[in-house]
Amino acid sequence: MDFSKKLIAWYLENKRDLPWRNTTHPYPVWLSEIILQQTRVAQGLPYFESFLNTFPTVFDLAEASEEEILKLWQGLGYYSRARNLHQTAKTIAIQYNGEFPKTYKELLQLKGVGSYTAAAIASFCYEEPVAVLDGNVFRVLSRYYGIATDISSPKGKTEFTALANEVMSRQHPSQYNQAIMEFGALQCVPKNPDCMVCVLKDSCAALQHKKVNELPVKSKKIKQTNRYFNYLIVEDEHQNIVIQKRTQKGIWYNLYEFPLIETEGEMDLKELSNLIEKESVVEHSILEIIEMNDESIIHLLSHQKLFIKFWWIKTGGKNTAALSWEEIKKRPFPIVVYNFIEKYF
Repeated sequence: MDFSKKLIAWYLENKRDLPWRNTTHPYPVWLSEIILQQTRVAQGLPYFESFLNTFPTVFDLAEASEEEILKLWQGLGYYSRARNLHQTAKTIAIQYNGEFPKTYKELLQLKGVGSYTAAAIASFCYEEPVAVLDGNVFRVLSRYYGIATDISSPKGKTEFTALANEVMSRQHPSQYNQAIMEFGALQCVPKNPDCMVCVLKDSCAALQHKKVNELPVKSKKIKQTNRYFNYLIVEDEHQNIVIQKRTQKGIWYNLYEFPLIETEGEMDLKELSNLIEKESVVEHSILEIIEMNDESIIHLLSHQKLFIKFWWIKTGGKNTAALSWEEIKKRPFPIVVYNFIEKYF
């Protein structure tokens, strides 16, 4: 039995029962693929269900406000995915009258749909024989065929794309693509896979040459940058709170947050008080400043490490831009800010 047939046989016996596998309709398949980019299935599944329940059709998603979508996406990270999701829903609804393109090349024209997502939709929904290539597939192919080319290099991507399409089942592209991804997720896992129970163990080059833990080869990630965020929870005399929208491109674009002072390092109460006074960031007279967390909350992003402190600032006077907590909780926030609000308020 060849590589693809073994994978499909394993898949039919071991696959997880996931809702997007029970349909060939492109809308839920597309939705699941966007949500699962850089997200584990266990984390993404509740979001998929929430989106499908809230927006049963692509027209419903297209008609929603960006704020509604960002609120529902809250906690998934990589928020550009949510904004692209919204734009593509509008494109499908308006330009395509709700019908998704049916070929890999056409799907690639949609915002937020790269080669992997286009291949997934084209093969899962339309049985187009085009191979998917994600982290799981890179790992399985690299180990099975003993390929040490750096998967993050242009050469590696070209080499693995050609191999993936060569070994794919032409008769059953949907089953094959789902099989190799599931195999990488459940069996050929990144660390310490149980190779002795693997259906490919007799012909796996990495196992035979004792290189399972060395493959695939991937160049080191970009070094993380440390950033220090000081969030000011400014309360006026009516106990309303000031929030603002992040409008600069970068992390958390179009999400809400408290007024922010970014510093070169961690601040103590005296240093922050002096900085607030110097930069005049609070509208009314300050009655009291309370340090809400003694130690910074550390929040990891792909290339950034955030050290976050929250400062409670009671002020005199009325701030017309301030909102009640009830209103604030309706807005989309970065998950680290949202979790803080839920814990204390």
